[in-house]
Amino acid sequence: AVCQAAANLVLALANSIHSFTVLPLSWAVVFIASFCSKMFDPTDHQHRRYNPLNGQWVLVSPHRMKRPWSGQEENPQPENLSSFDPTNPLCPGVTRPNGTKNPIYESTFVFTNDFPALLEQVPEPPSSDDPLFQIAPAQGTCRVMCFHPKSNKTLPLMTPKEIRNVIDAWIAEFRTLAQRYQWVQIFENKGATMGCSNPHPHCQIWACSFLPNEPKIKDDMLRQYYAAHGTALLDDYVNRELIKRERIVIENPDWLVVVPFWAVWPFETMLISRNQNKRISDLTLPQINSLAIVIKELTTKYDNLFKCSFPYSMGWHGAPTAELANGAAAEQHWTLHAIYYPPLLRSATVRKFMVGFELLCQAQRDLTAEQAADRLRGLSGKRHYSEQL
Repeated sequence: AVCQAAANLVLALANSIHSFTVLPLSWAVVFIASFCSKMFDPTDHQHRRYNPLNGQWVLVSPHRMKRPWSGQEENPQPENLSSFDPTNPLCPGVTRPNGTKNPIYESTFVFTNDFPALLEQVPEPPSSDDPLFQIAPAQGTCRVMCFHPKSNKTLPLMTPKEIRNVIDAWIAEFRTLAQRYQWVQIFENKGATMGCSNPHPHCQIWACSFLPNEPKIKDDMLRQYYAAHGTALLDDYVNRELIKRERIVIENPDWLVVVPFWAVWPFETMLISRNQNKRISDLTLPQINSLAIVIKELTTKYDNLFKCSFPYSMGWHGAPTAELANGAAAEQHWTLHAIYYPPLLRSATVRKFMVGFELLCQAQRDLTAEQAADRLRGLSGKRHYSEQL
Protein backbone atom coordinates (compact mmCIF):
# COMPACT_ATOMS: atom_id res chain seq x y z
CA ALA A 1 0.00 0.00 0.00
CA VAL A 2 2.86 2.37 0.84
CA CYS A 3 4.64 1.56 -2.43
CA GLN A 4 1.42 1.99 -4.41
CA ALA A 5 0.86 5.44 -2.89
CA ALA A 6 4.48 6.35 -3.60
CA ALA A 7 4.15 5.12 -7.18
CA ASN A 8 1.05 7.22 -7.79
CA LEU A 9 2.74 10.28 -6.32
CA VAL A 10 5.95 9.85 -8.33
CA LEU A 11 4.09 9.20 -11.59
CA ALA A 12 1.98 12.33 -11.08
CA LEU A 13 5.15 14.32 -10.40
CA ALA A 14 6.89 12.80 -13.42
CA ASN A 15 3.99 13.68 -15.72
CA SER A 16 4.04 17.23 -14.39
CA ILE A 17 7.80 17.60 -14.95
CA HIS A 18 7.64 15.85 -18.33
CA SER A 19 5.13 18.42 -19.56
CA PHE A 20 7.80 21.18 -19.55
CA THR A 21 11.09 19.20 -19.74
CA VAL A 22 12.61 16.55 -21.95
CA LEU A 23 13.15 14.05 -19.05
CA PRO A 24 11.74 10.62 -19.97
CA LEU A 25 9.06 8.99 -17.84
CA SER A 26 11.34 5.96 -17.43
CA TRP A 27 13.25 7.74 -14.65
CA ALA A 28 10.11 7.52 -12.51
CA VAL A 29 10.02 3.75 -12.90
CA VAL A 30 13.64 3.47 -11.79
CA PHE A 31 12.99 5.76 -8.83
CA ILE A 32 9.92 3.81 -7.73
CA ALA A 33 11.75 0.48 -7.92
CA SER A 34 14.61 1.87 -5.86
CA PHE A 35 12.24 3.47 -3.35
CA CYS A 36 10.10 0.38 -2.83
CA SER A 37 13.07 -1.95 -2.56
CA LYS A 38 14.14 0.00 0.52
CA MET A 39 10.66 0.14 2.08
CA PHE A 40 9.83 -2.32 4.86
CA ASP A 41 7.06 -4.73 3.90
CA PRO A 42 5.81 -6.82 6.87
CA THR A 43 4.40 -9.43 4.48
CA ASP A 44 7.82 -10.09 2.96
CA HIS A 45 10.55 -8.84 5.29
CA GLN A 46 11.72 -10.44 8.51
CA HIS A 47 11.11 -8.57 11.76
CA ARG A 48 10.48 -9.14 15.46
CA ARG A 49 7.27 -8.63 17.41
CA TYR A 50 6.92 -8.16 21.16
CA ASN A 51 4.50 -10.12 23.33
CA PRO A 52 3.50 -7.90 26.28
CA LEU A 53 1.92 -10.89 28.04
CA ASN A 54 5.23 -12.66 28.61
CA GLY A 55 7.90 -10.09 27.78
CA GLN A 56 9.29 -12.19 24.93
CA TRP A 57 9.93 -11.49 21.25
CA VAL A 58 8.96 -13.62 18.25
CA LEU A 59 10.89 -13.61 14.98
CA VAL A 60 8.59 -13.27 11.93
CA SER A 61 10.05 -14.55 8.63
CA PRO A 62 7.26 -14.35 6.00
CA HIS A 63 9.64 -14.91 3.08
CA ARG A 64 10.11 -18.51 4.27
CA MET A 65 6.61 -19.39 3.07
CA LYS A 66 8.10 -19.49 -0.45
CA ARG A 67 10.38 -22.43 0.34
CA PRO A 68 9.39 -25.94 -0.81
CA TRP A 69 8.54 -28.52 1.86
CA SER A 70 10.15 -31.95 1.92
CA GLY A 71 10.03 -32.64 5.65
CA GLN A 72 7.79 -34.74 7.87
CA GLU A 73 4.08 -34.91 7.13
CA GLU A 74 1.35 -35.81 9.61
CA ASN A 75 -1.50 -38.27 9.25
CA PRO A 76 -4.80 -36.39 9.66
CA GLN A 77 -7.35 -37.82 12.08
CA PRO A 78 -9.55 -40.38 10.30
CA GLU A 79 -12.85 -38.98 9.05
CA ASN A 80 -14.81 -42.18 9.62
CA LEU A 81 -14.67 -42.48 13.41
CA SER A 82 -17.58 -44.47 14.81
CA SER A 83 -19.85 -42.86 17.38
CA PHE A 84 -19.14 -45.66 19.88
CA ASP A 85 -16.15 -47.91 20.49
CA PRO A 86 -16.58 -50.58 23.20
CA THR A 87 -12.80 -50.56 23.77
CA ASN A 88 -12.55 -46.79 24.26
CA PRO A 89 -12.32 -46.00 28.01
CA LEU A 90 -14.05 -42.63 27.53
CA CYS A 91 -17.22 -44.00 25.93
CA PRO A 92 -20.45 -44.42 27.92
CA GLY A 93 -20.79 -47.76 29.71
CA VAL A 94 -17.20 -48.85 29.05
CA THR A 95 -15.02 -50.15 31.87
CA ARG A 96 -11.83 -48.13 32.25
CA PRO A 97 -8.40 -49.77 32.91
CA ASN A 98 -8.73 -49.20 36.67
CA GLY A 99 -11.93 -51.26 36.77
CA THR A 100 -14.38 -48.34 37.04
CA LYS A 101 -17.35 -48.52 34.70
CA ASN A 102 -18.48 -45.28 33.06
CA PRO A 103 -22.15 -44.35 33.41
CA ILE A 104 -24.35 -44.25 30.32
CA TYR A 105 -23.95 -40.48 30.16
CA GLU A 106 -25.97 -38.42 27.67
CA SER A 107 -24.22 -35.05 27.90
CA THR A 108 -20.91 -34.19 29.58
CA PHE A 109 -19.15 -36.59 31.95
CA VAL A 110 -16.42 -35.61 34.43
CA PHE A 111 -14.21 -37.93 36.46
CA THR A 112 -10.88 -37.82 38.28
CA ASN A 113 -8.05 -38.88 35.99
CA ASP A 114 -7.06 -42.50 36.58
CA PHE A 115 -3.40 -41.62 35.96
CA PRO A 116 -3.03 -38.03 37.23
CA ALA A 117 0.06 -35.83 37.18
CA LEU A 118 -1.06 -34.28 40.47
CA LEU A 119 -2.35 -36.00 43.60
CA GLU A 120 -4.15 -34.42 46.53
CA GLN A 121 -2.40 -36.28 49.34
CA VAL A 122 1.38 -36.71 49.07
CA PRO A 123 4.27 -36.18 51.52
CA GLU A 124 5.91 -32.78 51.31
CA PRO A 125 9.58 -32.69 50.23
CA PRO A 126 12.22 -31.42 52.67
CA SER A 127 13.30 -27.80 52.32
CA SER A 128 16.70 -26.98 50.81
CA ASP A 129 19.10 -24.12 51.52
CA ASP A 130 21.11 -24.81 48.38
CA PRO A 131 20.24 -22.21 45.70
CA LEU A 132 21.06 -24.71 42.94
CA PHE A 133 18.82 -27.50 44.22
CA GLN A 134 15.52 -25.94 45.18
CA ILE A 135 12.43 -28.09 45.71
CA ALA A 136 8.88 -27.17 46.68
CA PRO A 137 5.64 -29.03 47.46
CA ALA A 138 2.99 -29.62 44.80
CA GLN A 139 -0.52 -30.87 45.45
CA GLY A 140 -3.49 -30.94 43.17
CA THR A 141 -6.00 -32.97 41.23
CA CYS A 142 -6.62 -33.79 37.57
CA ARG A 143 -10.07 -34.20 36.03
CA VAL A 144 -11.13 -35.51 32.64
CA MET A 145 -14.27 -34.11 31.00
CA CYS A 146 -15.96 -35.87 28.09
CA PHE A 147 -17.76 -33.33 25.90
CA HIS A 148 -20.29 -35.68 24.33
CA PRO A 149 -21.30 -39.36 24.49
CA LYS A 150 -20.44 -39.83 20.80
CA SER A 151 -16.78 -40.25 19.83
CA ASN A 152 -17.24 -38.57 16.44
CA LYS A 153 -18.82 -35.38 17.83
CA THR A 154 -16.05 -32.82 18.14
CA LEU A 155 -16.91 -29.24 19.11
CA PRO A 156 -17.47 -27.91 15.55
CA LEU A 157 -19.92 -30.76 14.94
CA MET A 158 -21.88 -30.14 18.14
CA THR A 159 -24.86 -27.82 18.48
CA PRO A 160 -24.54 -24.53 20.40
CA LYS A 161 -26.71 -26.08 23.13
CA GLU A 162 -24.34 -29.04 23.45
CA ILE A 163 -21.35 -26.68 23.60
CA ARG A 164 -23.20 -24.66 26.24
CA ASN A 165 -23.36 -27.84 28.33
CA VAL A 166 -19.57 -28.08 28.05
CA ILE A 167 -19.14 -24.46 29.21
CA ASP A 168 -21.55 -25.04 32.11
CA ALA A 169 -19.47 -28.05 33.17
CA TRP A 170 -16.26 -26.00 32.90
CA ILE A 171 -17.75 -23.36 35.18
CA ALA A 172 -19.06 -25.90 37.71
CA GLU A 173 -15.68 -27.64 37.96
CA PHE A 174 -13.85 -24.32 38.14
CA ARG A 175 -16.01 -23.08 41.02
CA THR A 176 -15.53 -26.30 42.98
CA LEU A 177 -11.77 -26.50 42.51
CA ALA A 178 -11.18 -22.75 42.99
CA GLN A 179 -12.18 -23.11 46.63
CA ARG A 180 -9.12 -25.27 47.33
CA TYR A 181 -6.45 -24.46 44.76
CA GLN A 182 -4.44 -21.43 43.61
CA TRP A 183 -4.79 -22.21 39.92
CA VAL A 184 -7.35 -24.14 37.87
CA GLN A 185 -6.32 -24.89 34.29
CA ILE A 186 -8.96 -25.95 31.79
CA PHE A 187 -7.37 -27.19 28.57
CA GLU A 188 -8.06 -29.33 25.52
CA ASN A 189 -5.52 -31.21 23.43
CA LYS A 190 -7.24 -32.12 20.18
CA GLY A 191 -5.72 -34.59 17.74
CA ALA A 192 -2.83 -37.03 17.82
CA THR A 193 -0.58 -34.30 16.40
CA MET A 194 -0.94 -32.49 19.72
CA GLY A 195 -0.32 -35.62 21.77
CA CYS A 196 -3.95 -36.56 22.38
CA SER A 197 -4.03 -40.32 22.91
CA ASN A 198 -7.81 -40.70 22.70
CA PRO A 199 -9.99 -39.41 19.81
CA HIS A 200 -13.13 -39.16 21.97
CA PRO A 201 -13.91 -35.42 22.39
CA HIS A 202 -12.69 -34.41 25.83
CA CYS A 203 -10.64 -31.93 27.81
CA GLN A 204 -8.73 -31.93 31.07
CA ILE A 205 -8.86 -29.76 34.16
CA TRP A 206 -5.81 -29.60 36.39
CA ALA A 207 -5.95 -27.76 39.72
CA CYS A 208 -2.78 -27.07 41.66
CA SER A 209 -1.62 -25.60 44.96
CA PHE A 210 0.84 -23.27 43.23
CA LEU A 211 0.79 -20.68 40.44
CA PRO A 212 2.43 -22.34 37.38
CA ASN A 213 5.14 -20.65 35.31
CA GLU A 214 3.10 -19.26 32.39
CA PRO A 215 0.24 -17.82 34.48
CA LYS A 216 2.80 -16.40 36.95
CA ILE A 217 4.66 -14.55 34.18
CA LYS A 218 1.39 -13.33 32.67
CA ASP A 219 0.10 -12.18 36.06
CA ASP A 220 3.29 -10.18 36.64
CA MET A 221 3.17 -8.56 33.17
CA LEU A 222 -0.53 -7.67 33.45
CA ARG A 223 0.03 -6.23 36.93
CA GLN A 224 2.96 -4.09 35.71
CA TYR A 225 0.92 -2.74 32.80
CA TYR A 226 -1.99 -1.85 35.08
CA ALA A 227 0.34 -0.07 37.51
CA ALA A 228 1.80 1.97 34.64
CA HIS A 229 -1.40 2.76 32.70
CA GLY A 230 -4.31 2.31 35.10
CA THR A 231 -6.12 0.02 32.66
CA ALA A 232 -6.13 -3.72 31.93
CA LEU A 233 -3.71 -4.66 29.14
CA LEU A 234 -6.10 -6.98 27.30
CA ASP A 235 -8.98 -4.50 27.57
CA ASP A 236 -6.75 -1.94 25.85
CA TYR A 237 -5.62 -4.54 23.33
CA VAL A 238 -9.23 -5.38 22.39
CA ASN A 239 -9.97 -1.69 21.80
CA ARG A 240 -6.88 -1.28 19.59
CA GLU A 241 -7.70 -4.38 17.54
CA LEU A 242 -11.26 -3.15 17.01
CA ILE A 243 -9.83 0.07 15.56
CA LYS A 244 -7.13 -1.54 13.39
CA ARG A 245 -9.30 -4.48 12.24
CA GLU A 246 -6.28 -6.26 10.73
CA ARG A 247 -6.28 -9.42 12.84
CA ILE A 248 -9.94 -9.93 13.78
CA VAL A 249 -11.38 -13.36 12.98
CA ILE A 250 -14.74 -13.26 14.82
CA GLU A 251 -16.50 -10.60 16.89
CA ASN A 252 -19.77 -10.17 18.74
CA PRO A 253 -20.79 -7.86 21.62
CA ASP A 254 -19.35 -10.26 24.23
CA TRP A 255 -16.27 -11.78 22.58
CA LEU A 256 -13.45 -10.98 20.21
CA VAL A 257 -11.33 -13.58 18.41
CA VAL A 258 -8.05 -12.36 16.95
CA VAL A 259 -4.80 -13.77 15.69
CA PRO A 260 -2.59 -11.95 18.22
CA PHE A 261 -0.07 -9.45 16.86
CA TRP A 262 2.60 -11.51 18.65
CA ALA A 263 1.26 -14.97 17.69
CA VAL A 264 3.82 -17.79 17.55
CA TRP A 265 1.85 -20.72 16.10
CA PRO A 266 0.73 -20.37 12.44
CA PHE A 267 -3.01 -19.99 13.07
CA GLU A 268 -2.92 -19.17 16.77
CA THR A 269 -5.94 -17.27 18.07
CA MET A 270 -6.99 -15.56 21.27
CA LEU A 271 -10.63 -15.47 22.36
CA ILE A 272 -11.06 -12.46 24.67
CA SER A 273 -13.95 -11.33 26.86
CA ARG A 274 -15.28 -7.84 26.04
CA ASN A 275 -17.12 -7.55 29.37
CA GLN A 276 -14.20 -7.16 31.80
CA ASN A 277 -14.75 -10.71 33.08
CA LYS A 278 -11.85 -11.91 35.22
CA ARG A 279 -12.60 -15.63 35.36
CA ILE A 280 -14.78 -18.12 33.53
CA SER A 281 -16.96 -18.32 36.65
CA ASP A 282 -17.93 -14.64 36.10
CA LEU A 283 -19.85 -15.33 32.90
CA THR A 284 -23.55 -14.52 32.72
CA LEU A 285 -26.05 -16.72 30.89
CA PRO A 286 -26.14 -14.45 27.78
CA GLN A 287 -22.32 -14.44 27.71
CA ILE A 288 -22.25 -18.23 27.96
CA ASN A 289 -24.73 -18.50 25.09
CA SER A 290 -22.68 -16.19 22.87
CA LEU A 291 -19.47 -18.01 23.84
CA ALA A 292 -20.96 -21.31 22.67
CA ILE A 293 -21.70 -19.76 19.28
CA VAL A 294 -18.19 -18.29 19.00
CA ILE A 295 -16.51 -21.60 19.93
CA LYS A 296 -18.55 -23.44 17.32
CA GLU A 297 -17.77 -20.81 14.69
CA LEU A 298 -14.04 -20.70 15.46
CA THR A 299 -13.54 -24.47 15.52
CA THR A 300 -15.59 -24.79 12.32
CA LYS A 301 -13.30 -22.26 10.63
CA TYR A 302 -10.32 -24.25 11.84
CA ASP A 303 -11.68 -27.49 10.37
CA ASN A 304 -12.59 -25.74 7.12
CA LEU A 305 -9.09 -24.30 6.69
CA PHE A 306 -7.51 -27.56 5.55
CA LYS A 307 -10.70 -29.66 5.44
CA CYS A 308 -9.67 -31.88 8.32
CA SER A 309 -10.36 -32.33 12.03
CA PHE A 310 -8.02 -29.47 12.96
CA PRO A 311 -5.62 -30.26 15.84
CA TYR A 312 -4.80 -27.75 18.56
CA SER A 313 -4.07 -27.21 22.22
CA MET A 314 -6.25 -24.60 23.88
CA GLY A 315 -6.86 -23.38 27.39
CA TRP A 316 -8.43 -20.67 29.54
CA HIS A 317 -6.50 -18.01 31.46
CA GLY A 318 -8.05 -15.73 34.06
CA ALA A 319 -7.28 -14.22 37.42
CA PRO A 320 -5.62 -16.74 39.78
CA THR A 321 -8.09 -18.30 42.17
CA ALA A 322 -5.75 -17.47 45.06
CA GLU A 323 -6.89 -13.84 44.63
CA LEU A 324 -10.56 -14.64 45.28
CA ALA A 325 -10.18 -13.85 48.98
CA ASN A 326 -8.46 -10.52 48.30
CA GLY A 327 -11.34 -8.78 46.53
CA ALA A 328 -11.74 -7.07 43.15
CA ALA A 329 -8.76 -4.74 43.62
CA ALA A 330 -6.38 -7.71 43.55
CA GLU A 331 -7.54 -8.90 40.11
CA GLN A 332 -8.44 -5.74 38.18
CA HIS A 333 -5.43 -6.19 35.88
CA TRP A 334 -6.87 -9.43 34.46
CA THR A 335 -9.19 -10.10 31.50
CA LEU A 336 -10.59 -13.58 30.85
CA HIS A 337 -9.32 -15.14 27.63
CA ALA A 338 -8.69 -18.45 25.90
CA ILE A 339 -5.71 -19.25 23.69
CA TYR A 340 -5.71 -21.71 20.78
CA TYR A 341 -2.35 -23.12 19.65
CA PRO A 342 -2.78 -25.10 16.38
CA PRO A 343 0.36 -26.62 14.81
CA LEU A 344 -0.68 -26.96 11.14
CA LEU A 345 1.09 -24.60 8.76
CA ARG A 346 0.61 -25.36 5.06
CA SER A 347 -1.88 -28.22 4.88
CA ALA A 348 -3.53 -30.99 6.87
CA THR A 349 -0.24 -32.89 6.80
CA VAL A 350 2.42 -30.18 7.27
CA ARG A 351 2.91 -28.84 10.78
CA LYS A 352 5.20 -26.39 12.53
CA PHE A 353 7.88 -27.76 14.86
CA MET A 354 9.37 -25.82 17.77
CA VAL A 355 13.00 -26.94 17.48
CA GLY A 356 16.53 -25.64 17.00
CA PHE A 357 16.59 -21.83 17.08
CA GLU A 358 13.18 -21.77 18.77
CA LEU A 359 14.30 -23.99 21.65
CA LEU A 360 17.71 -22.37 22.00
CA CYS A 361 16.94 -18.71 21.21
CA GLN A 362 13.37 -17.53 20.62
CA ALA A 363 10.13 -18.40 18.84
CA GLN A 364 9.90 -17.92 15.06
CA ARG A 365 6.98 -17.96 12.64
CA ASP A 366 6.65 -17.76 8.86
CA LEU A 367 3.08 -16.66 8.14
CA THR A 368 2.29 -13.19 9.51
CA ALA A 369 -0.54 -12.76 12.00
CA GLU A 370 -2.39 -10.57 9.51
CA GLN A 371 -2.15 -13.19 6.75
CA ALA A 372 -3.37 -15.91 9.10
CA ALA A 373 -6.30 -13.78 10.27
CA ASP A 374 -7.26 -12.96 6.69
CA ARG A 375 -7.40 -16.65 5.80
CA LEU A 376 -9.44 -17.61 8.86
CA ARG A 377 -11.77 -14.64 8.49
CA GLY A 378 -12.60 -15.63 4.92
CA LEU A 379 -13.72 -19.13 5.90
CA SER A 380 -17.26 -20.13 6.80
CA GLY A 381 -17.90 -20.56 10.49
CA LYS A 382 -21.51 -21.57 9.93
CA ARG A 383 -21.19 -24.60 7.69
CA HIS A 384 -18.70 -27.41 8.30
CA TYR A 385 -16.86 -28.76 5.27
CA SER A 386 -18.18 -32.28 5.97
CA GLU A 387 -21.72 -31.01 5.36
CA GLN A 388 -20.71 -30.02 1.83
CA LEU A 389 -19.31 -33.42 0.82
